[in-house]
Amino acid sequence: MGKKLSGKDLIKLGFPKNNSINVALGQINRYQKRKKKEQILIEAKQVLLHPQDYKGDGVWGKIAESLLDPVEVKKHALNNTRAPFQIYGENEIDEQAKYQLYDALKLPVAVAGALMPDAHVGYGLPIGGVLATKNAVIPYGVGVDIGCRMCLTIYPIKTSYLKGKSHQLSNFLSEHTKFGMYETHKVKHDHEVFSRDEFKTIPLVKRLKDKAYKQLGTSGGGNHFVEFGTVTITDINNEWDLDVGEYIGLLTHSGSRGLGANIAKHYTYLATKQTPLPKHVQQLAWLDLNTHDGQEYWLAMNLAGDYAQACHDDIHARLGKLLGSKPIAKIENHHNFAWKQQVNGQECIVHRKGATPAAEGELGIIPGSMTAPGYIVRGKGNADSLQSASHGAGRLFSRRKCKENFTRSEIKKELADYGVTLIGGGIDEAPMAYKNIKKVMNNQRELVEVIGTFTPKIVRMDR
Repeated sequence: MGKKLSGKDLIKLGFPKNNSINVALGQINRYQKRKKKEQILIEAKQVLLHPQDYKGDGVWGKIAESLLDPVEVKKHALNNTRAPFQIYGENEIDEQAKYQLYDALKLPVAVAGALMPDAHVGYGLPIGGVLATKNAVIPYGVGVDIGCRMCLTIYPIKTSYLKGKSHQLSNFLSEHTKFGMYETHKVKHDHEVFSRDEFKTIPLVKRLKDKAYKQLGTSGGGNHFVEFGTVTITDINNEWDLDVGEYIGLLTHSGSRGLGANIAKHYTYLATKQTPLPKHVQQLAWLDLNTHDGQEYWLAMNLAGDYAQACHDDIHARLGKLLGSKPIAKIENHHNFAWKQQVNGQECIVHRKGATPAAEGELGIIPGSMTAPGYIVRGKGNADSLQSASHGAGRLFSRRKCKENFTRSEIKKELADYGVTLIGGGIDEAPMAYKNIKKVMNNQRELVEVIGTFTPKIVRMDR
């Protein structure tokens, strides 16, 4: 853009002397830097004359909204009373996580909530927190790693293969999985997700497309993993008509990488500007779904969720090819997401921050730790939990506490006792960092039924 566009230029065009000028300057400076000033003024004039035609447009939609139906910005206070809620496994959950949920239940948009038995403190909503809201989405109620998910593929291979070929399987994981911010695959795969409109029409997402393409099929740091293990099917009436018994399984846990993180950061910032809240709960700021930003976040969030799934598809395709075996079953589910769902007869937005959807008959996988089994489950559609279940065992010790309490040699001994091979992984992911998964499962018997288990044997994490 040549000479910088100013508010005076827009007033000359005929823009009203109100917040529409600030909105227009913000959008133009963010997304139209390379355009000539004359061209921008021509387009801005068209938006001013026909704002209705530009509703939903990635660049001009927000400006059109400011002219037609400006977003009302006002400071919100918390209600004095909490929306109805249910806590599962209450005695195993620290008080601070409960207080985080209590604050969220006092939001003016809150309808109902629940806390899963793996719950612990997070940012905004606690991890393991479920919150239903009326026509509002909370970017930090979804979280930074949008659409983070579990994916389990079951192969018709005898479990003795895990022992006999453990060196070869370890090499598959070392050579063909990529972790953290900078590792990417040398041979890139494409995926249909990249042809989605959102990559063209939402300016922020358009900018992130190259990064998303480079990171396809990679996993994040922290508690993300790729692991081979033993699947034990225990339910005779399982969905895949598999014989009760043992199989080899591949389980992955990761999310939407840099794409999701950048979407979360951008829209959380917009939410804090549009619905300012008291300081201690400002991360619970929401976007009204009837606004331009609310609708745009919804599209971007869903794209990030589908991209996370694409990453898992890529990882499983790469490793399945190396195994030379066709899968006989695949189970996957995501958390860190928001869904439109009926709650007490009205459509709500249900946020699950580190919680698994568990509608009636819905399948999922709830992992334990490196040395504890994960559970293949079928949802019971419990209304009190907003049709949710835990997304894992949940942390007993924070990352900092792990570094203070455990040593590498203690972790090595623990892994050896359970016959687990670990590639990578830091002290903060020690198996001892997690709650007892059997207790957690016991505390959610009314939420899910168990179909089988997955026991890790060869685990790959970020170094």
